[in-house]
Amino acid sequence: MRDPFLQAAIDEAKRGLSEGGIPIGSVLVHHGTIIGRGHNMRVQKDDPLLHGEMSAFQQAGRQPAGVYRECVLYTTLSPCPMCSGTSLLYKIPKIVIAENVTFLGAEDWLRSQGVELTVVQDEECIAMMRDFIKARPELWHEDIAV
Repeated sequence: MRDPFLQAAIDEAKRGLSEGGIPIGSVLVHHGTIIGRGHNMRVQKDDPLLHGEMSAFQQAGRQPAGVYRECVLYTTLSPCPMCSGTSLLYKIPKIVIAENVTFLGAEDWLRSQGVELTVVQDEECIAMMRDFIKARPELWHEDIAV
């Protein structure tokens, strides 16, 4: 059975895909409760900063520093340098990554800063991203600045 928080992130990714966007989702969890959820909305909102993780942080709103230090970030794809930097800024101690096969983000940097990473290699997420990249390579390359 899949972790329910990872499933929530996957549901967000599917929501983004259904809206015509990039299928990457994320949830921010504090003591077993989702306090922020989001999906990549670069296309939908015409905003280059709204990656899935950034959307989850934004939806969580302002939080005391102590809350962030007790959170787990779940994301369907390995976090890029921007999303990794935000996680480091707010001292997120643990990130659960559904997959890093289709894109390897700044995992070495996160680990070097003491962040605990769990990479699941979820087959559904891998297939969803592979299908998206094949169908929309220009949009994918725009998202990762290639």
